[in-house]
Amino acid sequence: MTEANLTDVATLRIRARQNVENGAVTEGYDADREEIIRLLNESLATELVCVLRYKRHYFMASGVKAAVAAAEFLEHANQEAEHADKLAERIVQLGGEPEFNPDLLSKNSHAQYVAGNSLKEMVYEDLVAERIAVDSYREIIQYIGDKDPTTRRIFEEILAQEEEHADDMADILESL
Repeated sequence: MTEANLTDVATLRIRARQNVENGAVTEGYDADREEIIRLLNESLATELVCVLRYKRHYFMASGVKAAVAAAEFLEHANQEAEHADKLAERIVQLGGEPEFNPDLLSKNSHAQYVAGNSLKEMVYEDLVAERIAVDSYREIIQYIGDKDPTTRRIFEEILAQEEEHADDMADILESL
């Protein structure tokens, strides 16, 4: 290592040629890869369950105030699908396999799939699910720390949007 604690270029080049089959996972990767993949797959399940719940709510929303809520449900469903894609992509980068088995999604998801009958119940259940995601992702970010900056950043970006979703649902719930 040089004075700035950086590895010299020659060493970087040599290390890059070792274990090439590991793709993006280099010797400098400090996290427990299997645990990170497990957390990513649980989060993938959470996002996919949320997509399904939001889609149902989008199609089932009815009543005078339904138009605003339905638009939010659809927007959130699309954003949750984008989150799922990012998580699945990261799982593959880390040498894992994203779990899309429908039989396992609700078992692995942090959030529950609660249909809700009225518009108010739908918004309430979506708010509960967003609050679960916020706490869950915040804990995952703290667990990862500096061991896997790329995965941490993905979770930070998703967390910011989940907080926004919770805020949206809280505003709609208040107006109902």
